[in-house]
Amino acid sequence: MQQSAVPELAHTHTRPIHWVATATAVAGVVALSSVFQPDAATAAQTPAPQTRSAPAHIAPPDPDAVEFPLDCGPVKLVVKKQASGDLDGDGRPETVAAVHCDAPMGTPPDGMYVLTRAADSAEPRLVATLVDPKDRTNVDDFTVQDGGITATVLGYSSADVPSCCPDVRKDVKWRWDNGAFVRSDPAGARSV
Repeated sequence: MQQSAVPELAHTHTRPIHWVATATAVAGVVALSSVFQPDAATAAQTPAPQTRSAPAHIAPPDPDAVEFPLDCGPVKLVVKKQASGDLDGDGRPETVAAVHCDAPMGTPPDGMYVLTRAADSAEPRLVATLVDPKDRTNVDDFTVQDGGITATVLGYSSADVPSCCPDVRKDVKWRWDNGAFVRSDPAGARSV
């Protein structure tokens, strides 16, 4: 007969009394932990960055309801991109729209405009021209964020560059300041 190296111990066999004792101990720990609570936190909370956003119940101006200062002749006007946000801090959203004529050939220049509506009117109106199509530029992309507009515009180094192939890329920003949109060119122009 072979003997085991470890003798059988009486406490290694579970009995109902062991489970009752364990449950009573856990219940006691839970009860005591609810009595002894730590003090409230007193560290100062850092406020989140402030962003100006319009109330959700105010719809931004619709670019399709505005007549843009572009003469497209027989082709239609296309809203290439639009984005909205409160740019002037009045609690109502403005819409920024990049538009161009839907020309069948070439790269038509873009115009980029700011639309708003008065507090007492449902009709949107054009209030600023950020990029004028007469400047032969194209808006590659833009965002409206934190009360400002950031865009990448494409242009031409000279009149000899064909309109299909802009060769200058520029990052620009606009911010509402003292009743007007002020433009800054943070990175300067670079060739593409």
